[in-house]
Amino acid sequence: AYTREPLPGQMTVRLYNGMKSIDLTGKPSGLSEQITKEQFVTFMSNLLKGNADEKITIIMRMISKTEGPVKGKQIQEFTEDLIMSVVHVLSYRKELKGWNLENTRDSANGVKALASQLLSELKLADGTKPVGPQLMETNFDQSLIEKWVYQVPQISIFLSVVIRQGLHVLHSLPDQTKDILNLVPSCKGIKGRGLVSLFDIPSIIYINSHLPAELQHKWQLLFSSRLHGESFSQLCGHIVNKGPCLVILKDSDGYIFGGFASQSWEVKPQFQGDNRCFLFSVSPSLAVYTYTGYNDHYMYLNHGQQTIPNGLGMGGQHGYFGLWIDSDYGKGHSKAKPRCTTYNSPQLSAKEDFTLDAMEVWAVGDLPEGAGTKGKKSILDGDPETQALLEMAGKSRQSEGLREPVEEDEDDD
Repeated sequence: AYTREPLPGQMTVRLYNGMKSIDLTGKPSGLSEQITKEQFVTFMSNLLKGNADEKITIIMRMISKTEGPVKGKQIQEFTEDLIMSVVHVLSYRKELKGWNLENTRDSANGVKALASQLLSELKLADGTKPVGPQLMETNFDQSLIEKWVYQVPQISIFLSVVIRQGLHVLHSLPDQTKDILNLVPSCKGIKGRGLVSLFDIPSIIYINSHLPAELQHKWQLLFSSRLHGESFSQLCGHIVNKGPCLVILKDSDGYIFGGFASQSWEVKPQFQGDNRCFLFSVSPSLAVYTYTGYNDHYMYLNHGQQTIPNGLGMGGQHGYFGLWIDSDYGKGHSKAKPRCTTYNSPQLSAKEDFTLDAMEVWAVGDLPEGAGTKGKKSILDGDPETQALLEMAGKSRQSEGLREPVEEDEDDD
């Protein structure tokens, strides 16, 4: 009754099974359906504060009520329930920090994609990773699941969110909540614009966890082809010198993918960026591809040159990028035969040469000084003397009315 609204029903059943599994030695268990206070407290203590060993028996019972090994399919169902519960409870408690289920893509596919991504770390005793139908039918004993929980920190973090937000406990203790502090970044620049982002909540959580820690607290929308039009010069105008960014795009076949640029974009004929850059895929599968050390072709942006390729690229090389948007806006490619040299990513788009359907660029972390809040500056703003001379000569400033309206920093409480 207590968790009916904050949590999906099947998660309540799993929490109950986890609590019932706690064996209070020396106490007659009887046939009572009640959870004792000791079971409740031990459950909380083991899952929130315990080591992998203390967590694992409870997690095994949350995956399956019966003792013994569990099948890959049962682990998948548990993981999907867990991620779905995180999205549900954060939405219910209004903890999504400006994101919501209306301004992001439907989370159902994202839940499945994130679960598959986390399950891809499940290994057998000999170190092999079963995949597809084989994974579903494979039996995993407690020691294999323990290794998996240890290697995939999201499982413990998600359980912690479900317990804290679902049962609404332990919010006042700072040491208790720091692990979930930047689980979801705050969202700026989308409110009231009727825009549905290409991201869904599970992919936001996953991609954010791969960003440098100091950039995980805030995402701000810089460019959306749906808001700002399908123009390469508009794109450049909105993203140059705005600090680290996430670029995400959708091709005409519905594949969604992108890249993280670790430094401000600059228009120049050389490669830029550093080894914190990565490429990622959101749909049909969720994955992050980090640098290989093979070359330093992290990011590239050029526009208006006669000879050199003009466009935005990440990874690989000219004519052969892991991700490329041509300055002739609307065309792009993702070439990887078999993998992109810089990031070891596969082909991210449905077809090697793709047509762009939509694109967004999000600044992550705080915008650099002088970027963003003050609207676009005119060349004259930096040169007050010329401005004064023009005014003395009686010339008005023609560009004064043409600036983009300044976006207020929204209060998303």
